[in-house]
Amino acid sequence: MTDSYVYMIAALVPISALMLVTQANPYRAIVIRGMLGAVAALLYTVLGAADVALTEALVGTLLVVLLYAVAVRSSLVFRLGVCRRGDTDGGTPDSKRYREIVAALQSSFGRHHMRVAVVACPNEKKLRQALSQKTVHAVLVRAAPGAADGETPPRPAYQMTFRLRRLYEIARSGVASDDVGLTCIDPANAEEDHP
Repeated sequence: MTDSYVYMIAALVPISALMLVTQANPYRAIVIRGMLGAVAALLYTVLGAADVALTEALVGTLLVVLLYAVAVRSSLVFRLGVCRRGDTDGGTPDSKRYREIVAALQSSFGRHHMRVAVVACPNEKKLRQALSQKTVHAVLVRAAPGAADGETPPRPAYQMTFRLRRLYEIARSGVASDDVGLTCIDPANAEEDHP
């Protein structure tokens, strides 16, 4: 009966492991992974394995959590390429419609625990190079003005081109507008969509 606290500590290991594998938010999963390492280190200490407890505390709790945090922070970024200088009728990054599109993207990607980073390029040629060189995940450009009368469907005012299918699908759910055309250049599943 005096060792009941050992059983309680031991029960925390599978409970925290189960919480870890069922967590959808990667930042919360990092915190739970740190708790799992701390509980395991405590259990090893109580059982008399001080060397294993020290190793678990340093590696399983400290080092792994720091490495996971760096990896998650750097990998959950959607890079959107835009032209630094646009035309004067709403194509600049300072225009109201442009800010609305970026806000809609931030909302869509925020639901997937991602953040949007805007990468400015000096012109559209450099923007297309950044997309082909995989520096950005998508580009947002002002479409060519002057749609022909009676054109069906009407040409959107902005055009977004994605290079990854999954990011295209996330953006399509959040940027539902007639003035933004979405295109995916994923070679496996190339498709064009104008919502």
